[in-house]
Amino acid sequence: MKQATLAIAITTLTLGGLWGCTTTVTNTNEPVSFDSAGAAGQSDADRRARVRLELASGYYARGQLETALDEVKQALAVKPDLPDAYNLRGLVYQSLGDDRQAEENFKHALRLAPRDAGAMHNYGWFLCQSGRIPEALALFQQAIATPRYSGLSRTLMAQGVCQARSGAYAEAEKSLTRSYELDASSPVTAFNLADVLYRRGAYERARFYIARVNAVQEYSNAQTLWLAARIENKLGNQLGARDFGRQLRNRFPQASETLAYERGRYDD
Repeated sequence: MKQATLAIAITTLTLGGLWGCTTTVTNTNEPVSFDSAGAAGQSDADRRARVRLELASGYYARGQLETALDEVKQALAVKPDLPDAYNLRGLVYQSLGDDRQAEENFKHALRLAPRDAGAMHNYGWFLCQSGRIPEALALFQQAIATPRYSGLSRTLMAQGVCQARSGAYAEAEKSLTRSYELDASSPVTAFNLADVLYRRGAYERARFYIARVNAVQEYSNAQTLWLAARIENKLGNQLGARDFGRQLRNRFPQASETLAYERGRYDD
């Protein structure tokens, strides 16, 4: 059975302890807002750097990567030791496919702020996508163990996805279940948990979680519908499988999942 890809992208952007919004495969990221608490105690340089960094995060979220890099450069010109700037620049370079620069910036962010759980998460996800699973899981564990970490549910989700990629489905189920308990509204977690449960043969439970995703049309796509069809097929519900197949044909006629359905390749 081939390893499933994520139906819904994981937003990794974490700046100043705040998270960006979860996004779908349409990649419509939203800007990150910065916490203004304590602004009265900031220097003029701090404020100017933060303004530039907020602009950079907005450009990054809209996919204007070169402009985001320029804004980060200007933020660092004002405040060269700003960890969030290196964290964001790592994300931008990762999006540009420049892995060397991305890793260099993630590492520098952590050198400046070694207890920044958000930076650990971002670097961990980079490592997971690069196939460096043990290193990624070690960083996720550090982030998860950080007291009062507000991004706990998303790091547990990323950890679960990374564990699943390595074939550790029992561990992935635990991570994703805990993530879901913390944030039951996340379609990313629900999809990945359903996928892991399907692979473990827990079809009834998998049906529950994927149904929550497909109940909201803006979250459902070819991958989520195809997973639902495969689950129904395993449960012997051919009528249900055909219904999801009809939705695939109607909404995503050119998708590879639709072709797999047409060929009856449920176990690929």
